[in-house]
Amino acid sequence: MRRLAGSLVLSLLIGATGLGAACGGPSDGPPPPLGRHFQESFIAGLPVDQQSEVIKAQSDYNVAQREQAKAEADQREQKLQLDVARNEARAAKLDLDSATQREKMAQQSADMNRINEATREKRGAELARNAADERVKYYQAYGAWLHRLLRYTQENTYWREAQYELAKARLAQKNNIAPAGFNYDNYVQQEQQRAKRVEAAKAKAEGAKRAALDARQRWVVIQGEADKTLGKKSEFPDPMSPRPVQGTDPTAGSGGATVGGSGTGSDQQVPRPDDATGGAGSGDGSNQ
Repeated sequence: MRRLAGSLVLSLLIGATGLGAACGGPSDGPPPPLGRHFQESFIAGLPVDQQSEVIKAQSDYNVAQREQAKAEADQREQKLQLDVARNEARAAKLDLDSATQREKMAQQSADMNRINEATREKRGAELARNAADERVKYYQAYGAWLHRLLRYTQENTYWREAQYELAKARLAQKNNIAPAGFNYDNYVQQEQQRAKRVEAAKAKAEGAKRAALDARQRWVVIQGEADKTLGKKSEFPDPMSPRPVQGTDPTAGSGGATVGGSGTGSDQQVPRPDDATGGAGSGDGSNQ
């Protein structure tokens, strides 16, 4: 009996762990900060014209921070949009209920003009309700993409920071500067590990964006049908509406434009969404 109880507890723990992962639990949390930093003071006395690589890497890092902040702002706005869409979906259901009652009353009157008008009104209300439901699904899918996009920008921020730390370490090595415990290879490995994490996050963001675009297309079709039946054009927010293409990164933020470019410590080309901005933690690792 005791063995059975233990097995039951173990099964519940495994199930809870799986549920947490499926719902975006700890395994889907933000990336950890860097564990290794090179103190700026060790290379501060070098001629500025020798620090061009460090300056470039620092600039890329600053841009990545701004991209992350923009992604965070987009996610906050999406949550408000979703709340509004849900309220409007509830209102559309009430409108359909009222239209259904008016149709019943018209049928009882035997007035064909009244019946036809009520039937047309109910059909429009049905389409409007369906469109409202699809818009909620679209905003939910859009939010899922923004979540993945935020993770991508967070990973990208740390990758750019790792490139910045590597650039400082490389400059120190070239000038025979070696603080206590300094190991150049540690900075190389740190940058490479972060580059791999960025690629993985980018792939997830791409998949989430495709799903969100599919959800948008379903909403656009039924919303268009509803607008035609009701004889008016709706003006609902459409955060993923097509815009002039200024880049090629499919993980680009809601602005749809990107900034590409490679960093100083890797041959990888990992584009950055140009409309995602803000700050990464400085980490709690060593200063060398």
